[in-house]
Amino acid sequence: MKKLVGFVGWRGMVGSVLLNRLQKNNDFANFRSVFFTTSQFNSVSPKVLNCISSNLEDAYNIDYLITLDIIVSCQGEKYTRHIYLKLKKFGWKGYWIDASSFLRMNKESIIVLDPINLSSIQTGINNGIKTFVGGNCTVSLMLMALGGLFSHKLIDWISVSTYQSVSGSGSKSMLELLEQIGFVYKNISSYLISSKKSILEIEKVFTNSLNSINYSEKKIKSPLLGNLIPWIDKSIDNGQTKEEWKGSVETNKILNSDKYIPIDGICVRVPSLRCHSQAFTIKLNCDISIKEIESLISSHNIWVKVVQNDFSSTINHLNPLTVSGTLDVPIGRIKKMNIGKKYLSAFSVGDQLLWGAAEPLRRILNILIS
Repeated sequence: MKKLVGFVGWRGMVGSVLLNRLQKNNDFANFRSVFFTTSQFNSVSPKVLNCISSNLEDAYNIDYLITLDIIVSCQGEKYTRHIYLKLKKFGWKGYWIDASSFLRMNKESIIVLDPINLSSIQTGINNGIKTFVGGNCTVSLMLMALGGLFSHKLIDWISVSTYQSVSGSGSKSMLELLEQIGFVYKNISSYLISSKKSILEIEKVFTNSLNSINYSEKKIKSPLLGNLIPWIDKSIDNGQTKEEWKGSVETNKILNSDKYIPIDGICVRVPSLRCHSQAFTIKLNCDISIKEIESLISSHNIWVKVVQNDFSSTINHLNPLTVSGTLDVPIGRIKKMNIGKKYLSAFSVGDQLLWGAAEPLRRILNILIS
């Protein structure tokens, strides 16, 4: 009999993208499914192949959850903290797949990104690992872009500046950014059609409009339109934010290599709706040519795309609007730095909701099913 898979948090942004990807790839044909809810009990379940219940089930019903072979949760850390430990206490032997960060650094979990760590995943399954967690979005996108350099053990360290879209903060934050756009446009629209107004006058109205909004009850705590916020997640003791801390610890857990690779930088929220971008400064451990570097990067996986280091290629292929909704991970601006022959800079873009979130979950589900 086909495995029974339960989905929790499938209405949210990551969950809905995952559901779409599963349907698009006809993955539901490979298992039986049941959908759960934390609030809308007895509502109608999604119409997918092999769904065993027409209504949504209670996501807190331990007696039901314990019958499942696999649980896929995109419900968030609070749900995982409450249910996962309870299931383990009752001796549940199924597989847990999670989008939240709660279990990432657990010794009994594997952060999944199979184009990078398939061998670790397979070893873990053979050794009885039952918990598989999607990684931090920028970490996954960085590894997809630079996988060829990591796999050949060419990297000593990386300094990275991330430019993270508002989708990384959730759907509410995306709506708030759009609301800011609408609010400001209403205030400046009359100025735009007047030939008598200078750009400095319009800029003043634009800035004052954004600063006039009360952000105390908003998810985004300051203006984002026309702005950026060089702080993501909470502070930790060493001056990093937690988002910056994840870059090194999660990367090294995924790679599972003998040599620890230091990674640090600054994570910045920018007014892009979807897709994260990253600027890398990379210290290589040997001097190899740009041609060799590009070859190693482009041959690592089918999704990474090397963009030539010229103006036209960069503006047409290395930006969030071009990448949004695709699995492509373009990387460009690849060049040696003036500070030394072993220093490399590069810039990459990737869809935060696909390789940064939903796609690794879809792929580990299929690995476990097969």
